Amino acid sequence: MDIAMPQALPWRRAPRVIVRGLWDGRTWLALVHLVAGSVIGTLGGIVIGVLFAMGAAGFVTLVLPAIALAAILLVSAALTIVQRARHTAYLGMEWPEDQSAPVTFTPRSLLGVVRAAKTWRQFAYHVIAGVYGFFAGLIALTAWTIAPAMIASPILGIRSGLGLRHFVLFLGGVVLLLAAPWITRGLSELDALFARQLLVGTTRAQQLELRVTDLTESRHSTVDAADAERRRIERNLHDGAQQRLTSLAMNLGIARATLTDLPEEAKRALAEAHEESKQVLTDLRDLVRGLHPAVLEDRGLDAALSAVAARSPIPVRLKVDMDRRVARDVEAVAYFVVSEALTNTARHAGAEHAAVEVTLTGDVLRLKVIDDGRGGADAENGTGLKGLSDRVRSVDGTFKLTSPLGGPTTIEAELPCAS
Repeated sequence: MDIAMPQALPWRRAPRVIVRGLWDGRTWLALVHLVAGSVIGTLGGIVIGVLFAMGAAGFVTLVLPAIALAAILLVSAALTIVQRARHTAYLGMEWPEDQSAPVTFTPRSLLGVVRAAKTWRQFAYHVIAGVYGFFAGLIALTAWTIAPAMIASPILGIRSGLGLRHFVLFLGGVVLLLAAPWITRGLSELDALFARQLLVGTTRAQQLELRVTDLTESRHSTVDAADAERRRIERNLHDGAQQRLTSLAMNLGIARATLTDLPEEAKRALAEAHEESKQVLTDLRDLVRGLHPAVLEDRGLDAALSAVAARSPIPVRLKVDMDRRVARDVEAVAYFVVSEALTNTARHAGAEHAAVEVTLTGDVLRLKVIDDGRGGADAENGTGLKGLSDRVRSVDGTFKLTSPLGGPTTIEAELPCAS
């Protein structure tokens, strides 16, 4: 029978992990990273320092400081490309796509570069790299070169006689050699931390803000496209199928009125066909009206809601207070919210009266639909009410349902309509 061996404790694995760092590829990549950073950072720091000194020396002319500033920003941009490439090559860092507008040689574009926070974040990294890069590379190289020399101390001391200090140096060299990989990788990680915070073109918060903006624009485009598609279908049905059904119903009505000498079965079939065609025409008109009512497009929300209130099987008191028309998508959402709410009231609420209030205050269109029905409506359990909530949220609006048992039920919505 196989007996599972207990997993080694972390402290037992520590010696192997420490020693393994000596030949780990990440250690040597980190060392090359620091050495390259020492050279690049030192040279970049010297160039920036010289340009800054030149600009400061000629501050009274205003021209020389402007030239020096332009040169510093140009050098900073070049160093940013080089430093990013260094971090990618040796540490495998990935950089988010910079979604800033492209730079052109116009006063406005150049002023935007000077005022941009990312410009000075990247410049700050190069200033830090000019100091930190030099000392980080020096410390790492010192650890790797001094440690072998200390280990070789007893060998070198054979001629002059071995002493305690040779063994102390030997032990210190062993400790320093084992610590060198972790010193190197630690310094490299600190450099990477600076780079992640300063070398990025667009911060994480800015990326999220841009993403939210893109999603908002995409959603608005989708809503507009869906509304346009509804209008297209409404026009096609109105100008095509609805006109043909109207003609068919008229012809059946004429035939029903004029062909009086038909057998009773034929008369009955003709009458049923006539009534069925009128019912289909009524259903089609309701469907067309539900897709996108023409009156909403032509005369606005007030007239469209008046037509909805007039068709309601229960009495509806309507009040619309708007001094102007709002965006098409907002009008469409407001119309469908009121229309669907009144339909639900007539079918499910057992109400005798309903009231609709529509008010435009500033850049917010407020809707309120109240009925005196039995209450108990739940947006989570009713797909119709859930659909209303989704419609309202599609234009960044807010939806609120209040429906205690016994009533009344109140539906409130606020739709932003700023231009």
